[in-house]
Amino acid sequence: MGIYFRKRHNVSKNSWLNFSKSGVSGSTKVGPATFNSRGGFSVKLPGGFHFRGRWK
Repeated sequence: MGIYFRKRHNVSKNSWLNFSKSGVSGSTKVGPATFNSRGGFSVKLPGGFHFRGRWK
């Protein structure tokens, strides 16, 4: 496991910009799901589980 850099800057209540070594991306939260501009999404499920996948 290597060292990584990640920074998050809030744009509005449910949107933010993510800064990392590979560039900048945007994310937005809609209900229990979070979508990012690079084609990924995450859904918070009951029981403490999360599902991550791709939408592009």
